[in-house]
Amino acid sequence: QVQVIESGGGLVQVGDSLTLSCTASGRTFNGYTMAWFRQGPGKEREIVAAIAWNNNLTITADSVTGRFTITRDNTRNTAWLHMKDLKLEDAAVYSCALGSFSERPYDYKYWGQGTQVTVSS
Repeated sequence: QVQVIESGGGLVQVGDSLTLSCTASGRTFNGYTMAWFRQGPGKEREIVAAIAWNNNLTITADSVTGRFTITRDNTRNTAWLHMKDLKLEDAAVYSCALGSFSERPYDYKYWGQGTQVTVSS
C-alpha cells in the first residue's frame, strides 16, 4: 500500500521560515517526480514546486520564486519544501504528490493528505 505522508505544517508569522517534509513508502518510486501543490481558501489547487527524479529539473511557481526551494533525497524517498519570507497569501493546505514531471495535478498518481500552513500577521 502506497503512503505519502507530509509533515511540518503549522502556524507561523509573516516573514518566518518553515520546511515541509514528504515521505513516500509502499513501493519503488524510481523515476517519479515529487511535487508540492497548495490550495488556499476559495482557491484552486496550484503547483508550488516540483523536482524530477534525478534532480536535474525543477518547477517553481512564480509566486514563490526566490523564497521557496524544493529538494529531495531518493535514498529516503523524501522531498522537502523549504519556505522563507512567508506571506499571508502563502497560507494553504500543502499537499505532496508523486507522478510525472508536470504542473498539472492530474499528472500525479500518488497524493498525501496535506498539511496546513497558516500565516499570521
